[in-house]
Amino acid sequence: MNPTFFSRREALMRAGGGLGWLACAALLDKTGWNAMAASGNPLAPKRPPLQPRAKSVIWIFANGGPSQVDTWDYKPELQKRDGQTLEGFDPKTGFFPGSAGALMKSPFEWAQHGASGTWGSDLFPHLNRHVDKMAFVHSCWTGSNNHSPALFMMNTGITRMGSPCVGSWVTYGLGSEAESLPSFVVMSDPLNRGLPKGNALNWGAGFLPSVYQGTWLKPSGEPIENLKPEIAGNTQRAQLDLLGRLNRRGLAESPIESELSARIESFELAYRMQTAAPEAFAIHEEPEHIKTAYGIGTQHCGHFAAQCLMARRMVERGVRFVQIYSGGMENQQSWDCHSDLVGNHRGFALEADQPVAALLADLEQRGMLKDTLVVWAGEFGRTPVAQKAAKPGRDHNPHAFTAWMAGGGVKGGVHYGETDEVGYKAVRDKVHVRDFHATLLALLGLDHEKLSFRFQGLDQRLTGVESARVITDLFA
Repeated sequence: MNPTFFSRREALMRAGGGLGWLACAALLDKTGWNAMAASGNPLAPKRPPLQPRAKSVIWIFANGGPSQVDTWDYKPELQKRDGQTLEGFDPKTGFFPGSAGALMKSPFEWAQHGASGTWGSDLFPHLNRHVDKMAFVHSCWTGSNNHSPALFMMNTGITRMGSPCVGSWVTYGLGSEAESLPSFVVMSDPLNRGLPKGNALNWGAGFLPSVYQGTWLKPSGEPIENLKPEIAGNTQRAQLDLLGRLNRRGLAESPIESELSARIESFELAYRMQTAAPEAFAIHEEPEHIKTAYGIGTQHCGHFAAQCLMARRMVERGVRFVQIYSGGMENQQSWDCHSDLVGNHRGFALEADQPVAALLADLEQRGMLKDTLVVWAGEFGRTPVAQKAAKPGRDHNPHAFTAWMAGGGVKGGVHYGETDEVGYKAVRDKVHVRDFHATLLALLGLDHEKLSFRFQGLDQRLTGVESARVITDLFA
């Protein structure tokens, strides 16, 4: 056996730092670093501590804040009181306090659907056929009436930038079953209407290792850049093997360099993705009846249909968390209907309705809906009063909004919580964003109070240190 030689500097470091490294290893073990190092892959699948009902998530993020009283929260009293003053309304509820008007009825037609008798507006003729699969939460509320803080709250559990998002926490807690694809994928508006406010911070890893951040797919051109190899496969493999050996040697000598472990895995993942990613993105290989069901190739929803179908293909291949943003930056570029409520919501519902309904049906017929949690939610709701404009709209409303979940162990056709008679504020069984996050984690088998990461001397959590509860009434 060949002897191992150390430089004088290495010998001094090992002699003087041995006990320190033992202490450091004990501290790192509490963050899960040693488990990652032992597997050699920080994205290796992990067994959830609780019994999971779902193993993956597809989140349809209705960017801009859709109106609850025009989509899923039917208010007959609002219809009756159209044009009246809402007593006790705080004009500072919305972002434009000087433009608040009188109560405005929903301009859409409503009807009951399914065995559950769920009320839905005619904005969603396709999704209305699936209401018996959905669990509705009508009493959601948040703490900000401004897009960026509200987006950060809905995505990261805090209104400030820089914290890990839900998808990052989920992949940190569970790892990934996709060896050759990203664990967490994000798709944004493909019609040049921009990214959501806050841009990539909405899918960032924050203080978690960077390997857990979302992989953003470009809305046009190649979804992921630089996947095509520029050198021969054998040569590239040899280069990566050498680089991996050098990196692992550096990691062994300095185990606190957790970012190095993530970098090693990122190189390997990029190599594997050169083959796997193009295959996952190849929606043209789907049968014609599937593409027709989603609306592939149609003018009104073809772009969003492609994203929903791609989401199913990625989850099918083990991707843990997929988030699709419906709508772009703000105002008429998203569900942010400050004016022309009818035109705004008609347009974005037309884009999303058929593809999301087809996604639910497709997952179900493949036997995947039972362990895939589909989520529909925006960052806040809208006011029941009109926002004055030539074509009236509705302003932001953090006091009430509706979200729904389907599949993944939830009880279909149930309605949790209530807003007041005109849909202004959540009044019964209120659900804060932290409660919504705790419930989502529980469906995946994660305990929101124990899923933590040591940062700046504190055990940080998605749901923070304030109280959060799991809404078990939604569970099947």
